[in-house]
Formats: sequence, C-alpha cells, structure tokens
Amino acid sequence: MADVRFVAIGDSFTEGVGDVLPNGQERGWADIAAQGWADAAGHGIQYANLAIRGKLAWPIVEEQLEPALALRPTHLSFNGGGNDMLRPRTDVEHIADAFSRVLRRCDEEGVTMILLSGANPSGQLPMGNLVQRRGDLLSDAVLRRIEDRPDVVRALNWPDHELSRGAYWADDRLHMNAAGHHRVAARVLHALGFEPPETWWAPSDRLDGGPSGLAYYREFVGPWVRRRVTRTSSGDGRSAKYPTWVDRVPS
Repeated sequence: MADVRFVAIGDSFTEGVGDVLPNGQERGWADIAAQGWADAAGHGIQYANLAIRGKLAWPIVEEQLEPALALRPTHLSFNGGGNDMLRPRTDVEHIADAFSRVLRRCDEEGVTMILLSGANPSGQLPMGNLVQRRGDLLSDAVLRRIEDRPDVVRALNWPDHELSRGAYWADDRLHMNAAGHHRVAARVLHALGFEPPETWWAPSDRLDGGPSGLAYYREFVGPWVRRRVTRTSSGDGRSAKYPTWVDRVPS
C-alpha cells in the first residue's frame, strides 16, 4: 500500500479538540493515526483533515464530503452525530442515513471508508442517560447499514468502556484529552492491520478531575446553552486545519 492518501471528515472529535499541544495547536486522533500509519507502513502517506467542530452529521456530509472526495483519496474516515445527540429533537435513523450517503459516495469513487463511532462521554455528562440511550441507538442503526460490508474499515469506540473513564477526557467532559485521542488512533491503526505502539492504548497519568459543580456549569455548560439559544456553533467562522494534502513520513 505504497500510495496512501487519507482524508478525514467530521466534527470536533475528528478535528482533535481536547488534545492540545504545548504550542496551543490541537492535534487529535486523525493526526496521530496519520503519523502512526506512515511509521507502521514504513513509507510516507498524504493526509488531509476537513473536520470542523460543532457540525451536525448532515452538514458534515453536505459541506465536507465532496471537497474530500475531490482530493482523490484512497481512504476516507467519517464520524458524526455527537452534536446531534445533544439536541432536544434527534432522529437517529436520519443521522445513520448520513453514514449510508458517505459509504455510497465512497463506493462510487473507489475509496475505502474508515468508519468510526465516537467515544462515550455519557458517564460524566449532566444529560448522560439521554446521551447513552441515543448513542446506543445510533451505533445499532449505523452497524445495521454496514452489516454486509466487511470491506468497511471499522474503528468502533462507543462500546469501549475503558475509553469512557475520566482519565481519557478533557476538563469539559465532552472531548477527549491526549490519552483518549491516542487510544482512538490505536484502534484505527489496528483496524487497518497495523500494531500501534502499546503506550497508545494506556491511560494518561492525569487524575480524573477538572472543574466540578457550579464551576463546571459556568465554564462549559453555560456557553453551550448560549450557543443553542443564539443558534450559533463553536465551528462558526472556522476553516479546516488541513484542507489540502500534507505529507507524513516515517519518524
């Protein structure tokens, strides 16, 4: 597989929110996996990432899919629905239809689809029971749509109980920290047939914590509620961090 062109589309999960480098740049599982892919394969690959935080599933498809396919990738990863599950009215089957659309277009363009389910934050969230229920329904709905497609590369993170532990999550409890993103990257590489570094599967040394009580609501829940009331998104005005190919070579 000497000519690999990997493009990722999605929301904050794929953009890399929560995995903040010392220079302030956000990295994330897709960046980590792209470098790990080059290292494991022993040759360079091309990588692009069109994901933008705050996007619902269908806007991801409508805004990112065709620009991603226009790059003529060999592999395209897709995850979405996490933001949909936080909205008052959510049609799980309609969200799952977005996955079917991505798969159909990948088939038409001869692209291998890498399907990811998001990590499960429900044990730490104020609306945790609702998120758990909707996430279970979405996971089942998506898997039904690909049950006869062994060619789809599957990196399923929702059922990973270890990844639900607080040690893998950022202070907002909604996005993964560096340890969480590394664990997802490890799962992607494993699904592609490579063995990731063993340390990628391990939790960080960070203690479970972050703001709690009123401080948590003030810092994280309040701004989220304001965005819902004003019908704005954390992704408004943002552009993709890697809209065209960047090279990843073995380190």
